[in-house]
Amino acid sequence: MRNLLFLVLCVFMVSCSNNPVPKPENLLDEEVMTDMLFDIAILQAAEGTMAHRLAENNIKANTFIYKKYKIDSITFYQNQKYYAGETRKYKKMHQIVLDRLEEVKAANEIKKDSVLPK
Repeated sequence: MRNLLFLVLCVFMVSCSNNPVPKPENLLDEEVMTDMLFDIAILQAAEGTMAHRLAENNIKANTFIYKKYKIDSITFYQNQKYYAGETRKYKKMHQIVLDRLEEVKAANEIKKDSVLPK
């Protein structure tokens, strides 16, 4: 009975750990990961609205991100998985990305309004 209780307690303690995903060997800083998520959001928007422009300039989203941040796909995947396990940090990072996207959108609207004749 004690062994079973000990086993249940151990499983409970492990399952309640902060992050079940181990830190990657090449852990990217939160700020770098946030910048990367922002760039990915921009590239995904471009793929959805201007895929022909990306193709004309031979820009592939994944390759662009890997080159810009000097990482490989495994490093990206491991960091993505690690930060997804850190739910509070990950949520905060995504909120920063959303805020930055809103800033870019507002700046583009101001530019557009100043260029159009009234």
